[in-house]
Amino acid sequence: MSTTVPTPTVEDGGAAAPAQSRYRLRRWTPSSIAGTAVVGVAVLLLAYLPYVVGISTTYVLIDLFIFMILAMMWNLLAGYGGMVSIGQQAYIGLGAYGMVTIADLVGVSPMLAVPVVALLCGVAAIPISYLTFRLVGGYFAVGTWVVAEVVRLIVSQVRAVGAGSGISLSALSGVDRTLRIASVYWYALGVTVLLLVGMVLFVRSRHGLALSAVRDNEIAAAGSGVGVTAAKRVVFVAAAIGTGAAGALIPMATLRVQPDSVFNVQWAAFMIFIVVIGGLGTIEGPFIGSVIFFTLREALADYGALYLIVLGAVGVAFVLFARGGVWGLVSRGRPLHLFPVGHHVR
Repeated sequence: MSTTVPTPTVEDGGAAAPAQSRYRLRRWTPSSIAGTAVVGVAVLLLAYLPYVVGISTTYVLIDLFIFMILAMMWNLLAGYGGMVSIGQQAYIGLGAYGMVTIADLVGVSPMLAVPVVALLCGVAAIPISYLTFRLVGGYFAVGTWVVAEVVRLIVSQVRAVGAGSGISLSALSGVDRTLRIASVYWYALGVTVLLLVGMVLFVRSRHGLALSAVRDNEIAAAGSGVGVTAAKRVVFVAAAIGTGAAGALIPMATLRVQPDSVFNVQWAAFMIFIVVIGGLGTIEGPFIGSVIFFTLREALADYGALYLIVLGAVGVAFVLFARGGVWGLVSRGRPLHLFPVGHHVR
């Protein structure tokens, strides 16, 4: 996409007449063209991967896709909306329990249940937003965590879903394990790609620009005619939908869900870590951060508490010395984007 910028000229002393300028406004750059092509090839290779790797590798990659989705949604919330939440595990848990409820108790196919569960998480986020939006800054972050804890306590008392001991997903228990893991893998990959495309389209839209304005200065954005609260609520609900979809994928892979697991605050800590080291407020950051996080997790899995200590040290180092994350270091000093999300004058 390109737009010619007109420049007035004066011919023979007459009135100024529009003329075509040599400058053009473009969305696509060499880096975004190359980046989009590379991502497309990578998706095709990942789609073929279950045919050539073992079931254990496929299972680990499902976990990676789930964390990519979670990181994308937290980045949308904090990086673009300026809302730092440490309670997104509420929607992970609701998504996981929603999957078991709809698939087993209602009888809907798990594959069809994922979008239904995701939308229900979005519906649940609407009243929650009216509660938490009364708070700002650190109070908002703590408020979201309190909401997540309240949801966990409520679910832990519901006997229909196993109360505190959890419940199994029986809808997929009779499916061959290799086929089930491969199917969930492709589904998780598809959800990741779908949400990535949605993120790119949103960021490059006028709604994305309005949200960035709200993040940078709410007063100035409101003075420019932006509906601050409405913009933030839309993103809050959208992030809940994506997070709920990720939560719904968990019992499809593990066949079991427990409240202390899916509502654990560690989910929020991992989301924050991934986005901070990858690059807050960038499309590329959550994916880079997810790969780094998984590399560290797999390399340090046998070292117990050292794993969490290293994660903490790496996170603190990035906050102090590289606030833009890995992608900020890579793109420093030049407008480098792997996706067409900005405008460039050429």
